[in-house]
Amino acid sequence: MADLRIRPAAECRYDVVSLGEVMLRLDPGEGRIRTARSFRVWEGGGEYNVARGLRRAFGQRAGVVTALVDNEIGHLVEDLVLQGGVDTALIRWVPFDGIGRTARNGLNFTERGFGVRGAIGVSDRGTTAVSQLAPGDVDWDHLFGELGVRWLHTGGIFAALSASTADVVVEAVTAAKRHGTVVSYDLNYRPSLWKAIGGQAKAQEVNRAIAPFIDVMIGNEEDFTASLGFEVEGVDESLSVVAADAFGAMIATAVAMFPNFRVVATTLRTVRTATVNDWGAVAWSAEDGLVEATRRDGLEILDRVGGGDSFASGLIYGLLEGESLRTAVEYGAAHGALAMTTPGDTTMATRAEVLKLAAGGGARVDR
Repeated sequence: MADLRIRPAAECRYDVVSLGEVMLRLDPGEGRIRTARSFRVWEGGGEYNVARGLRRAFGQRAGVVTALVDNEIGHLVEDLVLQGGVDTALIRWVPFDGIGRTARNGLNFTERGFGVRGAIGVSDRGTTAVSQLAPGDVDWDHLFGELGVRWLHTGGIFAALSASTADVVVEAVTAAKRHGTVVSYDLNYRPSLWKAIGGQAKAQEVNRAIAPFIDVMIGNEEDFTASLGFEVEGVDESLSVVAADAFGAMIATAVAMFPNFRVVATTLRTVRTATVNDWGAVAWSAEDGLVEATRRDGLEILDRVGGGDSFASGLIYGLLEGESLRTAVEYGAAHGALAMTTPGDTTMATRAEVLKLAAGGGARVDR
């Protein structure tokens, strides 16, 4: 069992709180963005998806720290968050200036891809309300100390939104550690977010400043190389034992630099087509060493967006429940696989479905 000192549920209002942007996703379904005449709307965000998954699939008490503009679009996002069962009391509301000159709500147009046509995401998130969140805007001592939070989850997408959001992450994780809250961080490297503000060099500067406060570090091979500067060779070649071993070598380097990491985890994905991926995951802790989840080669995918976030929420659930790291990574891999069989960024899976698949269950009809 990983050495995580998790606060008792009875002394905390929240099991998990995420810090990050929540955008309105506009989905053209089976069509394409450029030819769409209608869109289905969802809410989503790299950090938020994890809290929603923990609430919706696993019944954990979840909240999200974010900011929205106080207009009809902002309240549509709020309504979607409420449908997901996530507490909206921690949302910071920013006045609307009439046209969005000073602050806006983020939009994310995403088409799913099919076969040889890859998925495409086009975000419209400049000058969003949450990108202007700054140190001092959130009373972290009230949240972590008076209300109580067992687990904080944030990540590299939020940290990349602006210079101030990177500072907010540092402020939040510092306060979390001060109050005994476990902190997880998904590196979630997105070149489009970093390219205008210094690229990989800036990403590494920011993430290396945050890493010393992190208990559970999550990311794939690109995330670790781009965001922390570690070389991982072979992980994206296959889901073989060699790939897991290569990731294990990277972990040794990461933990030597950041001995505060209690758990390091990653998904392993080989993209065969947009709708067929090989899928797996590995995780490490000092107590358990390197463990690998069940490999699912040739996994059929409807919508890949949010698969990694659902992996994170399944992993965190297992750790919150005091399960072994091997069981937690199985929960994560199974939850990510199930989440990619349904549309939208967020999970539609149930805890029972996750546990059944993690235990080796198949896709026969349940009657």
